[in-house]
Amino acid sequence: MILDLGDGAKEYGRQALRAFEAAGGDQLVQQAEAKPETRDALVGSVLSELGAWDLDARTDSDGLEAAAALCRSAGYWALPYPVAERLARPLDLDAEGLVVVAASRPAAALGGVDLRWTAVTLDGVRSQIVGRGDTGPAFVTSLELTEIDRAGAGDVALGLVLPCWTLLGMLDRAIELTVAHVSLRKQFGQTLSSFQGVQFQLTDAEVERSGLDILAKYALWSVATGKPEALDDALALRVSAIEAAEVVFRVCHQLHGAVGFCDETTLSWLSRYSLPLRRLPLGLSATRDELTRRAGRAGLTGLYA
Repeated sequence: MILDLGDGAKEYGRQALRAFEAAGGDQLVQQAEAKPETRDALVGSVLSELGAWDLDARTDSDGLEAAAALCRSAGYWALPYPVAERLARPLDLDAEGLVVVAASRPAAALGGVDLRWTAVTLDGVRSQIVGRGDTGPAFVTSLELTEIDRAGAGDVALGLVLPCWTLLGMLDRAIELTVAHVSLRKQFGQTLSSFQGVQFQLTDAEVERSGLDILAKYALWSVATGKPEALDDALALRVSAIEAAEVVFRVCHQLHGAVGFCDETTLSWLSRYSLPLRRLPLGLSATRDELTRRAGRAGLTGLYA
């Protein structure tokens, strides 16, 4: 078991970070929110130049690692594009992307991206997305589905794991922004970072983020090696990702103060656009219930045991 990405995947992630910054960085999500229909035009060419759609996240372990690194870089900039969902596309269907959805009231952050999408439930029911409702906050839209088959059990784990890498990138950036903020902001003649209470809070947030980092790598390895418990590992990763996000964003908002909720602050955009990743297809309680139902008395293996 090697719980780290290869050097090639790491370098690919760094190149993607620089490419997204050069394309507009934090301005991209703000422009896309104003005009959701421009999402593809804003970042599609950058992703194509990076060779994102040439990555094989299904059958090539190196391609899967590169896909994970790309998702993390996309999360760092809150890139207004469903990168993870496109990388998880099924190989046996005529589809350009895949989203994991709830069995009832399916929804996904696909507003403004008109492609051939496949949806899959946690029970492996695959459907074609034939209609969408109005685009809501963070590009979330309700979905109208037509069932294709019930052979999607092998699609679910990857469809859950890659978005967690996107969320991990958001947590990387949130902590980075908060460390910079408390290092500059002064109170009572000292920087906020010099106060012990602030240091404790940042430590709590970093423990959550770094723990999620390791678990994300383990779940990726589980998917790459085709472990029979890969779906359980993916659900366990999702539970950990949601829990980590709650701690990290709570701490980061507290340490930013009221300004952390203003659109002038990058943290506000990160926090807002992390919500679909944390709530869809299922929130924390429902994901825990699903994991408990599937793991049963056997429990989890590996790092999650």
